[in-house]
Amino acid sequence: MPLLQTLLAASEPPPFALIRREREPVLDVLVGEVVDVEHLADLPLDGAEVLALVPFRQVRERGFDALDDGAPLRCLVVRAREQLAVDTAIGLLPEHPVVIDDLSVDIADADYAATVRRVIDEEIGHGEGANFVIRREFTGSTTAPAARAVLGWLRALLEHERGAYWTFAVHTPGLSAVGATPERHVSQVGGVVSMNPISGTFRHLDGPPDDAALEAFLGDVKEREELVMVVDEELKMMAAVCPGGGRIRGPFLKRMSRLTHTEYLLEGRSALDPREVLRLTMFAPTVTGSPMGNACAVIARHETSARGYYAGVLARFTPTARGYDLDAPILIRTAYLDAAGTVRVPVGATLVRHSDPDGEVAETHAKAAGVLTAIGALPRQDASRRAPHDGETAGDGSGASATHPLLTARNAQLAAFWSTPQPAAAPRGARALVVDAGDDFTTMLAHQLRHLGLDARIVPWPAAPTVTEAELVVFGPGPGDPRDRTDPRMARLHELIAARLEQGAPLLAVCLSHQVLARLAGLAVAPLATPRQGVQRRVDVFGEDATIGYYNTFSAFDAGLTATPRHGFEIAAEQRTGAVHALRGPGVASVQGHLESVLSIDGLATLERLVDGVLGTVAQPSAMSARNCSSSSARSA
Repeated sequence: MPLLQTLLAASEPPPFALIRREREPVLDVLVGEVVDVEHLADLPLDGAEVLALVPFRQVRERGFDALDDGAPLRCLVVRAREQLAVDTAIGLLPEHPVVIDDLSVDIADADYAATVRRVIDEEIGHGEGANFVIRREFTGSTTAPAARAVLGWLRALLEHERGAYWTFAVHTPGLSAVGATPERHVSQVGGVVSMNPISGTFRHLDGPPDDAALEAFLGDVKEREELVMVVDEELKMMAAVCPGGGRIRGPFLKRMSRLTHTEYLLEGRSALDPREVLRLTMFAPTVTGSPMGNACAVIARHETSARGYYAGVLARFTPTARGYDLDAPILIRTAYLDAAGTVRVPVGATLVRHSDPDGEVAETHAKAAGVLTAIGALPRQDASRRAPHDGETAGDGSGASATHPLLTARNAQLAAFWSTPQPAAAPRGARALVVDAGDDFTTMLAHQLRHLGLDARIVPWPAAPTVTEAELVVFGPGPGDPRDRTDPRMARLHELIAARLEQGAPLLAVCLSHQVLARLAGLAVAPLATPRQGVQRRVDVFGEDATIGYYNTFSAFDAGLTATPRHGFEIAAEQRTGAVHALRGPGVASVQGHLESVLSIDGLATLERLVDGVLGTVAQPSAMSARNCSSSSARSA
């Protein structure tokens, strides 16, 4: 008897998983035994295929905060498998949806909107990060056996949902799940690592999107900024796991039955163990925020309960002749069923400085609607409507990534460095110590420094030495208020930069560290009237115009000066506001913007010019960066 029919016939089936991957005409049926482990390194990759449910609490392996609900890192060690055509599988799966009673939401709409306002005001408004994802949960109950419930719900998702990266059902003792997740978090196939950041949400609950409404969505500033910020965040991860960094492809439209998203594909190469790739990329900024460490802290402060498996991953490790391949979608658009019959559908919204609280409330309802409808908790408006599969087309482009002229035009505003192959520069014979001040942007910054021929090494701020043999120290970006000397990180940055200045040794400071340098040089630092999180600006950097990406809530101000009161650093600042965007002196330079950001079209050229100036090197003009080291003070409009 086929494996799926055996599962359906059993009153208490063994642990199983059913998976339909995007654009594949088959459904994989996996049956095995359950093993719970403590750490990702303990995943039993001993020759068998393994499917791992990775809870959000696992992010503590990276040293980040998470409310702890004890959700296990659960492995299905596969002992039997089969593949069925999707149509065949649908014909076998239970036809009648399981009834969900007592549908409710854990946080009322008004309370969720109030949380959105607090996060914008207290976190983004105080420099804690660029964006954060806050979750709420829709809940209900059922008396149906868990295995039969998720199999019936899976049928409904296969029939009516479209565009999912994975459509799946998992059943284990005390924990079952079914979902249609749109987003790959990370995969590693044949050494190629891919990430797939998706952000921006266009709601069309009653059918295919109207062209005019779609174009309005694609032109929306908030939606565009959301996607760019998560691309930056995932490029940080790619730089950490891929020696050659990541390259971006896209953007594309990701069309589903009730929602359309925008997405990029990031690719690079890595020889790391897939478990380590997964650990270093926990978890997607699209479901947490950025910077990652602060996002986890903000989540712990503002969410009222632990996340369970929401925002974790369902990681499939497939044995190959080379070892194991990895495919790990994000656990979103998923319903969970426990042994007590409680059904949970967690969803979240990405909060940025432009967020409208009522709009974010509506977004959570829209994201939950697809799953809630599939599991019978909400009525289906058109019961006859079925999603296409097995090579069928939807007529409206649903279920496939597509391009759009307004999307394609976005790439003209992004740094070509991250989308095109770049030849490595000749080694300079100089070492750069890059101090991580609390933001993984330092991984991208170090990658660009290596590309410029420097031997760059990253060190976390608590371990950074006051004296080093490195020819250059680069003090990196980070979140927070640079004026708060009671914060150990801020106090240490002040000590480290002051010591380097005292030594008269070359240094470069970026963003937060630029603000600390400005304070040490006698300039005032204060919050901006409006945070510049994920903002692209054209500025004059000592005689050269540059398009640079900004992620700052605080700024130094020049008070009408052309040089700093202490150390006499030359100031580049805005003419209108006096906000300082760069400083320089003998062996010293700093910038407020993130030269490494995908928003920084002229970031690499500006970085090269500043490094040349700090190290006292004379560089030849190249196609990548035209240099003009003007000695005059610059104030941009």
